Amino acid sequence: MKKTLASITALVLALLLVAGCSSSGQYKDGEYEGSAQGNEGEIVVSVLVKGGKIDKIDITKQSETQSLLDGVIENTIPEIIEKQTTEGVDVLAGASKSSQGVIDAVTQALGSAKKE
Repeated sequence: MKKTLASITALVLALLLVAGCSSSGQYKDGEYEGSAQGNEGEIVVSVLVKGGKIDKIDITKQSETQSLLDGVIENTIPEIIEKQTTEGVDVLAGASKSSQGVIDAVTQALGSAKKE
């Protein structure tokens, strides 16, 4: 019984490891644009997907206060790239509307990039 349970556990772990190491990513390669409302107006982002993963996010249009946006560029964007999703990314204290605008714009762009 213990051998069977150990074998099943090892098999499940091996399958999870193989699935987690998939290099294809969850997005289609390409450059995608999204937009959303920030604190001072529309924020437009460009999201570059390479190898199925978010590679780069650029803010291409905005009218936010630069000092607030700098925090978003230094904190929020790297967090999205690290997590490979906008889910669970917190807004930046002191720049909540600007960071939410970037998060929403990236979410919109990634909607076009999702693999079916």
